[in-house]
Amino acid sequence: MPAAGAPPALPADLNPEVLGPGEQDPVDLEVGRDCPRCPRLVAFRHALRKKQPDWHNAPVPSFGPVTARLLIVGLAPGMQGANRTGRPFTGDFAGDLLYATLARFGFTAGEYAARADDGLRLCDARITNAVRCVPPENKPVGAEIGQCRDFLKATIAVMPYLAALVLVGRIAHDSTVKAMGCSIGALPFSHGAQHAAGSLTLFDSYHCSRYNTNTGVLTPEMFQAVFAAVRRHLDSLAPPVAAPAPASSSRPKKGKASRKTG
Repeated sequence: MPAAGAPPALPADLNPEVLGPGEQDPVDLEVGRDCPRCPRLVAFRHALRKKQPDWHNAPVPSFGPVTARLLIVGLAPGMQGANRTGRPFTGDFAGDLLYATLARFGFTAGEYAARADDGLRLCDARITNAVRCVPPENKPVGAEIGQCRDFLKATIAVMPYLAALVLVGRIAHDSTVKAMGCSIGALPFSHGAQHAAGSLTLFDSYHCSRYNTNTGVLTPEMFQAVFAAVRRHLDSLAPPVAAPAPASSSRPKKGKASRKTG
């Protein structure tokens, strides 16, 4: 068993990305840069492209290896964070706290410098959002959350060794629970809560936003406690067994991919 805070030793023959060299995550390919599903978000994206042409201004792809055992699900890209940089939780306060916490518990390699090209890598962890496009005032509406849930389902489905999810905020929690076909009533959101969902364990946290930390809703110590519990859980598991890379024809279809949770 690996030492606490260290990523597990994966089988030597395990492709670190599952996908072939240079291949992009099939879910990210499905979403693309111009997803048309949500008219309000499309209009906001186009307006930002005119105002800030040097920003990413597109759906933000997941970050980290698909072989990871941990998936962190956030709410949506921040306008001057991930929407600007093109990487989840990168370029704003929420990212400063998240990546510092991930580094503390051995989930990163390299230094976080709030840029998508800073060379930071995630170790046994992956980050995505419940909604992939930046919403006005950082507030997606229910229909937008529902439209993007197809991609959340697919993101979960393409991770063959997934064992734990950190759900950052109530919206991320609720959308993920629905994506897994579970009942929110049976798995209610509560900071620090842990829920069993078939073979997966869900860990809840308040969102690591500047507002939540400034108001004391979430302290760095509270956030660290969630990831300490995740680290202990993953360290208690047997290392994953290598599996062959999926064929390129396994690209998930819109709205069709899902993961069985018992």
